[in-house]
Amino acid sequence: MRLLPQFAQWSAFLIGASVLFSLLSPASAAESIIEKADLFKSGENGIGRFRIPGIVVTTKGTALVYCEARSDARSDWGEIQVHLRRSADGGRTWEKARQVAHFGERITGNPHKPKGGESEQTVNNPVAIVDSKTGAIHFLYCINYARCFYMRSDDDGVSFSSPVEITAAFEAFREVCDWKVLATGPGHGIQLRGGRLVVPVWLAYGKAGDHSPSMSGTIYSDDHGRSWQAGQIALPCTADWKNPNETTVVELSDGRVMLNARTASAANRRLITSSPNGATDWAAPQFDTALLDPKCMGSLIRIPAMGARDRLLFCNPHNLKYDASGLEIPGAHAERKNLSIHLSDDDGLTWRGPKTLEEGTGAYSDLAYLSDGTTLCFYERKDSLTLARLTSDWIKSITSSSQATKAGGLLR
Repeated sequence: MRLLPQFAQWSAFLIGASVLFSLLSPASAAESIIEKADLFKSGENGIGRFRIPGIVVTTKGTALVYCEARSDARSDWGEIQVHLRRSADGGRTWEKARQVAHFGERITGNPHKPKGGESEQTVNNPVAIVDSKTGAIHFLYCINYARCFYMRSDDDGVSFSSPVEITAAFEAFREVCDWKVLATGPGHGIQLRGGRLVVPVWLAYGKAGDHSPSMSGTIYSDDHGRSWQAGQIALPCTADWKNPNETTVVELSDGRVMLNARTASAANRRLITSSPNGATDWAAPQFDTALLDPKCMGSLIRIPAMGARDRLLFCNPHNLKYDASGLEIPGAHAERKNLSIHLSDDDGLTWRGPKTLEEGTGAYSDLAYLSDGTTLCFYERKDSLTLARLTSDWIKSITSSSQATKAGGLLR
């Protein structure tokens, strides 16, 4: 049968398009697919809501996720536990969730709820650090935003030691900040190449129980968690740097340590500083102009070299609040959505991205890295805490799909 000229041309186009699609689709599919699994769902086991995600990968390759399990779904205060799950296969399957903190003496008292709050125990802000020198998992958490405890696991997160109080380490901060509230993290801490353990902390010095005004710094251990000391305040509260808190930390390629913080500042950008040792001699803070701050916790990790040098990944809701004319509203809390990843291959001097991980509701997050090149992102969705597995191709595509945006210039 003879084809009409127009039909013949259209058929040739379809055949060509089909061939082109067959050549491109495997890579495109591999790059676009993200494996996601809800690990903690609101309402499970009598828990109103799960929040404040953290994740680490142990020296044996086991992924540990942990979070706050809140009886009251709405409040940072109330009856709150810390729950944990383990995965021995890179986040594909998971052991049943279990409570891991607090198993010491019950400590109660909610200053924001005088009636009934006196019987509530708030276990908050869990932070894990993997010790590459010993294989241990160090684990810190707070109670009632007033006391800090430490425990460790020497069996890859199967069990943990009895808690030891380390609140005394925070007393040194009182020379600068007469704190009423203390909090670790949230997210994870890090171990520097020399072995030092570093945990970001924030302190509030208003009324009892209030989370502002606040400032941020670190505590550290040079003896594998046996003792802890306070560093210097890295991010003070000023008119421009309003209420630094919920800070994430990373070691840079030259050994310096960078803090990256949420603030209530008018600039609507992440606040950063760096130190030669993760504890003292912090540089003057600056806003990273490439990273938006919708007033939400963010996460930051270094991943092994995929090219000439290691790379940094940063994750938070890439979103701001705008007025009717389309201008940013200074200091406004924006909707927590469009959770996105940025990538830097020059220690945060410039950033590529963002690349969207979750278009809808996406709030707090934490990042970890597997030896096979997979990045794990554990984050808050509307009614769950979800794990996303991001392939190395998905991460590499951030570099090829966007131009680098210059940051605040702090690091050079």
